[in-house]
Amino acid sequence: MAGDTISFARGAPSLDIVDVEGLRESATLAFESDPGGSTAYGTAGGYVPLREWIAEQHDVGPEQVLVTNGSMQADAFLFDELVSDGDTVIVERPTYDRTLLGLRDRGADIRMIGLEPDGIDVGELSHALDAGMRPKLAHVIPTFQNPAGYTLSREKRERLLHLAGDAGFVIFEDDPYVHLRFSGEALPTMLSLDRDGRVVYASSFSKTVCPGIRVGYLVGAPDLVARIQKRAMNTYISPNMVAQSIVYQFCASGRIRQSIETVKGALAERVERLSAALERDLPDAKFTPPQGGYFMWVELPEDSDVDALFTAAAERGVAFVKGSDFLLEGGRNTLRLAYSGVTPDQIDEGVARLAEAYNAQRKASSIK
Repeated sequence: MAGDTISFARGAPSLDIVDVEGLRESATLAFESDPGGSTAYGTAGGYVPLREWIAEQHDVGPEQVLVTNGSMQADAFLFDELVSDGDTVIVERPTYDRTLLGLRDRGADIRMIGLEPDGIDVGELSHALDAGMRPKLAHVIPTFQNPAGYTLSREKRERLLHLAGDAGFVIFEDDPYVHLRFSGEALPTMLSLDRDGRVVYASSFSKTVCPGIRVGYLVGAPDLVARIQKRAMNTYISPNMVAQSIVYQFCASGRIRQSIETVKGALAERVERLSAALERDLPDAKFTPPQGGYFMWVELPEDSDVDALFTAAAERGVAFVKGSDFLLEGGRNTLRLAYSGVTPDQIDEGVARLAEAYNAQRKASSIK
């Protein structure tokens, strides 16, 4: 069964929705139009034309943009710059498991604030601040959050900015899924709403171009970006100029718009198929269908043992990520399903296998 595994575990697009031909054309354009810039070391801030293109999208100066080898490297540089051992950092509950790992490695005092279908619980955060919590940084994935798929409302974005201003902490707006909305109304970034320089923004081309390109970026105040750029220079001299020049051509030519529409169409179909399959085959599951992005958060009855379900599902050729991986504690009845890398037919079969594993595990538990 291992060779027939249907994986809901990886947040990556399936090959059928990657614009391979567009990337091939963009690579040719990159080497034809700027062979020197594409093949040289370049600058630690990233490929200059791409840096300028990103700056234009966010209505900031190029000196406020740092292009990195994937957005996780941007995250790491930011954490190294801002987070010291013992600093209090706010994250959502649940949040991306690599974020938890990165903050733990830096000795952060991690405080998880509850996550609701319209984003982080600003009421809970406000109470924590009133009780004396003094965070240095708040990490938030505002759009189609990983792992929950939830989106921070306009009202909560403004409220979070207000709380950051009053309490003096930085908001790290980690936003790699922002362009993957297939239903509902688009919302402004907190970066665009920020008037006090409280927001540092990160995003990635992994979800809109392809994961293997490994190009992400950071947007922040010029002095902060300059300090992080120095870290980048001391780490690798410059990031991958070949990849970044290809991404630039992909963006400047307009191919990225076509790619995003293709990905959104596929994701919309897959969410609809996944929701229908769960309702049909696993009625105990509670979930909120996302309006974009890659992930769906699923809650099973409180007495469920997702650790046991994980094993039972693997035996039937289904993979997912346990909800407890995204939490400091708890979550034993939750799981994350990534629908981006599976076809609609695989979704039906995968959920059927997952339901079979769940029913078998529940039956075994009742016998005990």
